[in-house]
Amino acid sequence: MDDSDASALVKAALQHDDEAARALVRQLYPLVAKLVRAHRPRRTAEEDLCQMIFIKVFQKLSQFSGKVPLEHWVARIAVNTCLNQIESERIRPEVRHADLSEEEQAVVENLASSSEELAPDQRFASRQLVEHLLAALKPVERLAIDLLYLQGRSVEEIRKITGWSAALIKVRAFRARQKMKDRLAKISVREKL
Repeated sequence: MDDSDASALVKAALQHDDEAARALVRQLYPLVAKLVRAHRPRRTAEEDLCQMIFIKVFQKLSQFSGKVPLEHWVARIAVNTCLNQIESERIRPEVRHADLSEEEQAVVENLASSSEELAPDQRFASRQLVEHLLAALKPVERLAIDLLYLQGRSVEEIRKITGWSAALIKVRAFRARQKMKDRLAKISVREKL
């Protein structure tokens, strides 16, 4: 977009010209969508994030000075909005029933209803479910679970790798297992509702 065209559209949009606002969205949408795809948090839909960004752009449009190209200014808003959304999801990690694939939902249902071993076709989905649950843990807890249970290393091997005491390894693994159990229980309860 040419700088003079951008300035004219911004001025018109600030004067409540709906057609100019629509033209700005049409011009800027490919850039915003590209940035959202590159920086989108897992739980937020692409369309929702694009809408949030355009709301912020139009709320702050009067602050656009024209010293930098409009695309750069909008890109900064887009990236900051995505990063803020990622941070908000990191602070409040959650696995919702709707976040799970059909196969993962079947694994949760199977775990909730029977003590039988998983069918071969459900093993991949169970691994994905474990990855969802692990993603909500702190990095040190994730490492403890990964080394101890997924890689099958002994406490002594983990102690040598990490430098943690044996007691610390056991405590971190215990707390991580509890958090994973709690999250799985919440998913199972939501599924029944």
